[in-house]
Amino acid sequence: MITHVLILVAMAVLLREDEVRALASMGQVIEAVAAATADLGRELAQNQPRRRVFPASGVLNVMSASWATAGVFGLKTYSVMAGRARFVVLLYGPDGSLSGLIEADHLGALRTGAASAVAARALAPAGPLSVGVIGTGKQAGTQIDALREVLQIAELRVYGRDQGRREAFAGRHGARAVDSARACVEGCDVVVTMTTAREPVLESDWIGAQTLVIAAGSNYPNRRELPADLVHRARAIVVDQRATAELESGDLLLADYSVERALELGGVLAGLDLVPEGPAPLIFESHGLALWDIAAAHAVLLEAGAHGVGESVAFGG
Repeated sequence: MITHVLILVAMAVLLREDEVRALASMGQVIEAVAAATADLGRELAQNQPRRRVFPASGVLNVMSASWATAGVFGLKTYSVMAGRARFVVLLYGPDGSLSGLIEADHLGALRTGAASAVAARALAPAGPLSVGVIGTGKQAGTQIDALREVLQIAELRVYGRDQGRREAFAGRHGARAVDSARACVEGCDVVVTMTTAREPVLESDWIGAQTLVIAAGSNYPNRRELPADLVHRARAIVVDQRATAELESGDLLLADYSVERALELGGVLAGLDLVPEGPAPLIFESHGLALWDIAAAHAVLLEAGAHGVGESVAFGG
């Protein structure tokens, strides 16, 4: 007796780093992140905070999300060992089949910058703005790229501890290198911190009464970029997600700030949470959501399909 077994095969698209760089535009990623974050506020998306395990001399990070409106779900995982990080996003379609395997180093930098741009578009003052960026690494560069997409920047200052590095960074990004963190942020309308610091990189009295501060460098509970007095002085704290902030926001946790008091960016974008007015700074705490990775990966995968880019890989359907 011969039995016929039907084997369904699904095809996923494998995208390498160079293909992602060629396909992904900051504008696309900003709009994808904005739409997904607003849907998180409307409970049309889900986000599970990052989970970490610690193999010998390293860290494995896993974070997952679902975006119902776009019909996708998936996860990002990355290892950090010997000073090197390796990122990959797995994207699934509405039928549960794997649709994309995407190398995600550059994609992660884009989505982090995009999230700051989404927050700035919603929270920053109007008009031509002065922007100060503390940090001169790759992620600081994509913060600038993203903010330029949504803000009219009249002045851009940058600061990093290494003089040669900050001057080279300023040259690449059309900014003015300054000699101190204070000179970088004092009088600015928007301030971005994108550092690996364990202790605050600025002081509260350097920050103006209407300044938007975007703290994007830390996602560990024992590290902070902002001083406690600035956190408590703010008229509001907007976080990417309270559940994530409760695990990762050293800025808030080390300041003994109750995360339950914070607004969520998704609620602000969806019109469900109102940001109070007043003569005090506003802070956006960006820790990094898997939902942003899923949204960015979905946008890039659509571009790959439109241009016939990527390697098709067969998986059991």
